[in-house]
Amino acid sequence: MVNDRQSLDLTSFAHPPGGAVEWRISDAPVPYPDAVAAMEQRVAAIAAGEAAELVWLLEHPPLYTSGTSGKSADLLEPRFPVFQTGRGGQFTYHGPGQRVAYVMLDLKRRRPDVRAYVAGLEEWIIRTLSSFNVRGERREDRVGVWVRRPDKGPDFEDKIAAIGVRLKRWVSFHGIAINVEPDLSHFSAIVPCGVADPRFGVTSLVDLGHPAALTDVDLALRQAFEDVFGASNAALPETVV
Repeated sequence: MVNDRQSLDLTSFAHPPGGAVEWRISDAPVPYPDAVAAMEQRVAAIAAGEAAELVWLLEHPPLYTSGTSGKSADLLEPRFPVFQTGRGGQFTYHGPGQRVAYVMLDLKRRRPDVRAYVAGLEEWIIRTLSSFNVRGERREDRVGVWVRRPDKGPDFEDKIAAIGVRLKRWVSFHGIAINVEPDLSHFSAIVPCGVADPRFGVTSLVDLGHPAALTDVDLALRQAFEDVFGASNAALPETVV
């Protein structure tokens, strides 16, 4: 079933006041605690009016994170380090070949509506995937972006992108993760996002037959971001925010 977030008006996110969003890319994998500390610092600066909004693209070394709704039983095998995090959602995997985008936007100035913000993130992902001829879709009872898999059977769908957000003083952080070419077997050690139904799995661009480099995905992400959230300014690749 298609989520009624599909019908939300997202135009109010497209023209933020106060200038363009900063856009950064880290070349080397970023340890998860370092990323969280950097986000916390930047969010505080944005809330205080001391820094611009930021989108930070990166990869993590292999790890699992558990959100505020995570259940210990959903960790089936602790193959990699596990981090408790304040974002929404349950267990997920991060690792090489997955493009993580941490999004720090001032929703108080844009639009203080969490539901609409999540819909905006979904729309951003859907538009990005369309650049690779992949049709991503929303679902009413499953946050994230899904693709139909008729090759696996009737009503089968796979998740290609996850969403988990947190707000402090109406500034967002955490964000999205798109599976480009990760080792999908690492998802088998968890119940991804608490979805245990065997019809619903995990996929990637490469798994769907659409090989893409992270640089290609980054270009598509930036173009789609500007369509949904407004203009961005590039920064040189770096490993810290």
